[in-house]
Amino acid sequence: MGDWMISSEAIVALLKIIAIDIILSGDNAIVIAMATRRLPEKQRNRAILFGTAGAVILRILFAAIIVFLLQIPFVHFIGGLLLLWIAYKVLVNEEEEANVQAADRLWKAIWTIIVADAVMSLDNVVAIAGASGGHIGMIAFGVAISIPIMIFGSKAIVLAMEKYKWIPYVGSGILAWTAGEMLLKDEQINKWIAFPHGSQSLVFLIMVTASILLAGYVKNKKIDKRKIA
Repeated sequence: MGDWMISSEAIVALLKIIAIDIILSGDNAIVIAMATRRLPEKQRNRAILFGTAGAVILRILFAAIIVFLLQIPFVHFIGGLLLLWIAYKVLVNEEEEANVQAADRLWKAIWTIIVADAVMSLDNVVAIAGASGGHIGMIAFGVAISIPIMIFGSKAIVLAMEKYKWIPYVGSGILAWTAGEMLLKDEQINKWIAFPHGSQSLVFLIMVTASILLAGYVKNKKIDKRKIA
């Protein structure tokens, strides 16, 4: 009976981890899609594979040391600023220079996936670590099961972005909104500056997201004019 209880608890914990990963895979699929949308299909698949693998490894490591990570001063603030930059860079349609090797573009996409996922996973892995009871093997297994969801989700988003030009702005907006939430969560900054709360925090998030989208839109218009000229 005792063994059954232990195994049933382990199954419940594993199901929790898988559910959390499925719920949180939406943002990660958007990151992957945004980072790889300008790559040829063959390179896109490689970028998704290696980028997802690197992101998953980091997520498992984060879950193991999350208590320490979240105590680092300004970790949410710095992560939020970094994610804002990524939200802008993946939105801008700037073409690579002709002399840039294809491999450079591939590794740039892989690096973007890993960094963005690492930043966005700081809070996410808290839930995973809690659901697992600190069992790293269970975390690894649960995260591994969620990988196909991230991969197939990102491919579906890429196909949609190729058809509808406004979808990249939605993806970038989601990343920018997430970045704004990270800025609001930083405890060290909140000790010095009273970040807005309630309805005012909503205004802050809207302003941050709109600023990134506007900057990306203006930059894309300039690039389009340059191409026509």
